[in-house]
Amino acid sequence: MAVKKNTYINTELDWAEQQLASWKDYVDANPLPDLKDRIEWKATSRGGNIPMVIASIEAQGKFIQETMKNYLTLLDVVNGLREKEEAKKEARGSGEVPPRMR
Repeated sequence: MAVKKNTYINTELDWAEQQLASWKDYVDANPLPDLKDRIEWKATSRGGNIPMVIASIEAQGKFIQETMKNYLTLLDVVNGLREKEEAKKEARGSGEVPPRMR
C-alpha cells in the first residue's frame, strides 16, 4: 500500500518547536527546589471540608523530569528533520539566479 508523503513537514516542525517552547517555559517556571505539595479542599459527607493532596512534590518532580526527557528527545528529532530539510533545499538549489547569469 502506498503511503502519502507529508508535504507539510515545515508546518509540523514549526508546531513541534512551539511545543518545545511551551515545555521549556513550564520547566523554567517550576524549578524543583521550589515545589510544594498542591493541596485543595475536599467536601466531606457531613458538609465539612478537609485538605487533600492533589499533587505531591514527588509526583510533580517526576512529571518535570519526564517533561525534560521528552523535551530533549523531541529536540533531537526536530533538529534532525530540520537538517534533512536544509539538505533537500541545497540539493534542489536555492532558486536564486547567480549574478553572473542575470
